[in-house]
Amino acid sequence: MAGKEILITFYRQDHMRPDWKVDTSSARFQMFLIELTDDLQRFGITLQHTDNHETAITVNSYADVLNAVRISSPADNIGNICVGHVIDKSPNLDLMEDLKRAINRVAFAPETIAPEEHNRRVCHNCGCGC
Repeated sequence: MAGKEILITFYRQDHMRPDWKVDTSSARFQMFLIELTDDLQRFGITLQHTDNHETAITVNSYADVLNAVRISSPADNIGNICVGHVIDKSPNLDLMEDLKRAINRVAFAPETIAPEEHNRRVCHNCGCGC
């Protein structure tokens, strides 16, 4: 696990209505990312995040919010999968809580995540359009 790198990518979100807006640039959200990064560093895991403003997700539901946040972990052969694919259903519809669950699962139990080929055969209903 030492030396593992995980990347979170936030796609641009086009909201059709004000529901489900999450300000990922807010001080609260940025502090959450800093704390999560610090926690993972203790285990030798590097967490980075970036924005992709070129790719836009139309947000009509919370599932679309999860689809707009992607996780990559090259060491685990996980490339650009949405948070919804990693966690399945969200119990509280809280992006910070769901993102922490997804990152921890990728960091510590990546073998429990269905491979990307699985997306093409069976929809997991995260809103990614597979």
